[in-house]
Amino acid sequence: MSARTSRASRPSRSPKPHEIVERALELSRADGCVVIADEESSANLRWAGNTLTTNGVTRGRTLTVVATVDGREGTASAVVSRSAVTVDELEPLVRAAEAAARGAGPAEDAQPLVTGVPVAADFTEAPAETSSSVFADFAPALGEAFARAAAGGRELYGFAHHELTSTYLGTSTGLRLRHDQPTGTLELNAKSPDRTRSAWAGRSTRDFRDVDPAALDAELAVRLGWAERRVDLPAGRYETLLPPTAVADLLIYQLWSASGRDAAEGRTVFSTPGGGTRVGDRLGALPLTLRSDPYEPGLESAPFVVAHSSGGDQSVFDNGLPVAATDWVREGELHRLTTTRHSAALTGLPVAPAIGNLVLDGGGDRSLAEMVAATRRGLLLTCLWYIREVDPATLLLTGLTRDGVYLVEDGEVVGEVNNFRFNESPVGVLGRATEAGRTEKTLPREWSDWFTRAAMPALRVPEFNMSSVSQGV
Repeated sequence: MSARTSRASRPSRSPKPHEIVERALELSRADGCVVIADEESSANLRWAGNTLTTNGVTRGRTLTVVATVDGREGTASAVVSRSAVTVDELEPLVRAAEAAARGAGPAEDAQPLVTGVPVAADFTEAPAETSSSVFADFAPALGEAFARAAAGGRELYGFAHHELTSTYLGTSTGLRLRHDQPTGTLELNAKSPDRTRSAWAGRSTRDFRDVDPAALDAELAVRLGWAERRVDLPAGRYETLLPPTAVADLLIYQLWSASGRDAAEGRTVFSTPGGGTRVGDRLGALPLTLRSDPYEPGLESAPFVVAHSSGGDQSVFDNGLPVAATDWVREGELHRLTTTRHSAALTGLPVAPAIGNLVLDGGGDRSLAEMVAATRRGLLLTCLWYIREVDPATLLLTGLTRDGVYLVEDGEVVGEVNNFRFNESPVGVLGRATEAGRTEKTLPREWSDWFTRAAMPALRVPEFNMSSVSQGV
């Protein structure tokens, strides 16, 4: 066999993500082009009845091409995304985006593509990847928790998931940016052998080195013990202790509803009668600050805009725009609403892109247990789920409690009560809260598939509206 034949028979090298981005930009004939390559890898563990059941590792690539075309009536844009794109499929993908842009009308959010950002030093490096080794310490500790749970008459169910996404963003204006995003979640359920009692705990993590299965199992054992006594309560308004996970679920929805444009057009809880927004209004008595920061320790997120599509308060024209620490609520006052460059120009509000984490600081230093000890009579929740919007004008939400609602009397938990459906606005919750505990990293249970990087305190909320009794567990 000749040397030439031998070389030809070798499989072609898979192109690196930055090479895919560069080649797509070279192929572009549009007036402007944005290319985003997302390299994803994930590892997971699942268990049931104190036994590991499945585990696996996956990898994938998604390529997004944004083409912009200038016309007499304005600039049009189009987005085409595909998975597992090969080199041979690159040109058809780019041409498809260009054809779609030429067939579209002018884009309402059209802006000049971002310029002036330096090239990331690691843009040409290989993507970061996760593997089953991320569970090297966690898995043995989980096995020990299984043994303790079995000895204590508990069954543990749940899953652990770790994902690493390397995003490469390049534009025809010279941007070459890169961000590696690790995302880890742990959800653990403990059940009594007869399945009549259930308790849940969850954690958000970057690498599973800060997750302690033994501590979680011990916490769940206490909650199952509380549930040995059952107390039925009617619907009504109760002083309620919301744990950090429940606070996160409510405030993430508030953030998603904090569109500057929608508020200026009179469509949200942040609108004022007759036009304008409530920016500058006081929302509550406590000096609460709700903020996002791409460099928040332990909750780091992309320090620039990554928009795979336009809509709401994100714009493909803003791709690569730097983001900075932002206070959405500052010392109890509404300070910022989310905007793109386009919606900021429409509303007169500052440019404030959405950021991939959320932190509530309330100045408190008490743990949830200490807040329970200071409660004369009230409810302690575990978590919320099935949250849905009822009225955007007031941001009234409804949903259910799950996996444990407990009655507190004279500083002690005296039993588990039935679940409820609630009707509350997160803006109203912030306004009525009388105490905020110590801020800690938490996993929002309802939104954990979309938003995991949060740190919240527990909140004491008088008159929390449990609108009806629920038969859920």
